[in-house]
Amino acid sequence: MTKPIFSMRRRKFAICLAAYNGMTYIADQIESILLQKNVDLQIFISVDRSADGTEDCLAERALSEPRLTLLPFGDRFGGAGPNFYRLLRDVNLAGFDYLSFADQDDIWHPEKLWRAHCLLTEQGAFGYSSNVTAFWPSGKTQLVRKAQPQRTWDFMFEAAGPGCTYVLQSCLALTLQQMVRGADASLLRVGYHDWLIYAFARANKYSWVIDDWSSIQYRQHANNQIGVNAGWRSYWLRVRKMLSGHGFEQSLLIADLVQASSTPVVQHGLRGGRLGYLWLALRANQCRRKRLDQLWFFMLCMLFAVAKPPDRVGA
Repeated sequence: MTKPIFSMRRRKFAICLAAYNGMTYIADQIESILLQKNVDLQIFISVDRSADGTEDCLAERALSEPRLTLLPFGDRFGGAGPNFYRLLRDVNLAGFDYLSFADQDDIWHPEKLWRAHCLLTEQGAFGYSSNVTAFWPSGKTQLVRKAQPQRTWDFMFEAAGPGCTYVLQSCLALTLQQMVRGADASLLRVGYHDWLIYAFARANKYSWVIDDWSSIQYRQHANNQIGVNAGWRSYWLRVRKMLSGHGFEQSLLIADLVQASSTPVVQHGLRGGRLGYLWLALRANQCRRKRLDQLWFFMLCMLFAVAKPPDRVGA
């Protein structure tokens, strides 16, 4: 992108990277971050206790790279979400213009952070995410579109794309950090940090932009914790989770954490019993961005409206 005149000062980015058994790909990921254009950055890394030498590898790399800061090793988090919450809680964000998040196995476009800064500035937004390009060891690639128009209640039911594309203005990042530091144990029951972050921003009136540009190569492999919705097996696993009521349970946890419990979508919908699911079904086009997801959402809500919902999301 061409440099706009308002961006002469180099912006400072804090990059929070969560790692676990990452030896195979993490060096390539770190290198792609260090090669970001037109910005200054510091990478903060938290490692879930690993068995493949990830900690030793990073400790050696940090000796020759001052832009790497390693948080103390040894803790077991048990998932990417708790690991990212640890980063949000412990990293000192003072002096940074932006906060960004990174997985351990992707490849960033060299202008990822610069473009996010430009778009956030041009649109006066506080949060940024983007499309991604999934790629597989076979050489197959697939553009994953996340930039459908935002809806009134989409943040209560989905993220704004993969968290590894997120960039937050410092004011949003610091407010989010306060929430994480003050949260109770229910925070660790939210398995999707990217969904929680997007919901926090939208619920607290921080505007968000989803870029129709692919900012990263999103690596797909057998150990992806979530990965891309590609293939019938992937769709079936997600359908099974939806039928269990897991998504609605996560919505309620997130609503409490981001202070959105009094909103109509919670009071009339999620906590409205069977009639509440009918209420949600009739507003499916305001609860998900993608048309196919709206259809799935409608059918799921109708199912819960006519049949007994799973016990953990209420009757």
